[in-house]
Amino acid sequence: MSTAALPAPRHAGAVLADLLPGTAVRDVALVAAGVLGMVAAAQLSLPVPGSPVPVTMQTLGLVIVAAALGPVRSVTVMAVYMAGALVGLPFYSEASGGYEVVLGATGGYVVGFVPAAYLIGLAARHGADRHLLKALPLFVAGQLVVFAVGVPWLALTTGMSAEQAIATGVLPFVVGGLVKAAVASAVLPTMWALVRRGGRRR
Repeated sequence: MSTAALPAPRHAGAVLADLLPGTAVRDVALVAAGVLGMVAAAQLSLPVPGSPVPVTMQTLGLVIVAAALGPVRSVTVMAVYMAGALVGLPFYSEASGGYEVVLGATGGYVVGFVPAAYLIGLAARHGADRHLLKALPLFVAGQLVVFAVGVPWLALTTGMSAEQAIATGVLPFVVGGLVKAAVASAVLPTMWALVRRGGRRR
């Protein structure tokens, strides 16, 4: 039997946001909601002794926004989020903003949100957010991208050595990052399971 005769998988190439009705207005609303979600996640922060980088819920927000909205919308969310902080809006942790904050020690982590959002969103378009065993490594990889940008930036802006930057900018966040990836890996496949269940009931 020719594979060309097989029907395409249901919702192939779609992310969760694509299942909502609407077009441009929907996308603007989704981007705005994503930005507000990132702002709220940034305010849930705890200082880390000896590190200029706080623990926040931003990376959890990142992976959920990226997987749910897809690559283009989620990259737009991250760009608008950074732009808002750059002009002084209180978008970052502890309601901070301004170019000094955006370009400061923690700025590289937020810059890393952009390629991470694209990676996660693109993988989600190929169905990687629909099953736990695919979603978990994807969401861990997305956070590793954030660290790959954030840690060198941290070292350059503070004068830390590579070892110091890793000790203060990575190690305190490993367990939390894994927990966030696990939470997102439970949320997204569950939402897709609800979508499939609703489709079967029609």
